[in-house]
Amino acid sequence: MLDPALFVTDPEFAGRLAHFLKEVETEEGQTLEEPARSLAILAALMGCQGLEEFRAVLPEALGGGLTPVMAKEAVYQAVDYLGLGRARPFLTALNEVLAARGTALPLKGQATTTLDDRLEKGAKTQAAIFGPHMENAWKQGHINRFLAANCFGDYYTRKGLSLKEREMITFCFLAAQGGCEPQLTAHAKGNMNLGNDRVFLIRVVTQCLPYIGYPRALNAIACIEAAAKQP
Repeated sequence: MLDPALFVTDPEFAGRLAHFLKEVETEEGQTLEEPARSLAILAALMGCQGLEEFRAVLPEALGGGLTPVMAKEAVYQAVDYLGLGRARPFLTALNEVLAARGTALPLKGQATTTLDDRLEKGAKTQAAIFGPHMENAWKQGHINRFLAANCFGDYYTRKGLSLKEREMITFCFLAAQGGCEPQLTAHAKGNMNLGNDRVFLIRVVTQCLPYIGYPRALNAIACIEAAAKQP
């Protein structure tokens, strides 16, 4: 949704931009069904730090099939890929939008792990995405252990989003922030392993293009193509 104020202050710009947004949304062969489209765009906006656009897009997303739980889970997961410093403003914005819509907070908890089993279940989740060799990757050092227990054990194991949806939004976080091409290629492959194939990922990039710009969109497509060539 484009800010209506732009049609008053910048009518020519707003008119062309509104046309392009609709052009991208409806491009033949590049469409995404809801709520996947909204999830991808919101994740990309978090990745590129587009807080104002996040606030603008969120109400329409919530009215079009994205549930409050799904939105919360996307923001929670952003912490591991963007860092708390960059993710926290989006959690505040989401809470404000939900409160304005009459949604009672906090939402129902979605955790499926405990502090005792988060490492074990996180490592198994990594292996489910990237292959059995990842089940013991946490033993390579404390950062790898944090990655398994925190990123995958605390977040990927939660309810509210499927594993395929979680890998998709991770791809969007990485694509939108830029400078993470090795990780982006790895997660493109992880998406493909779960069934989010090359065609789907290019659709995701297409729908995020107006929000992240051409350089990062083209870099993301290059990473998709590199991942698709891997065995």
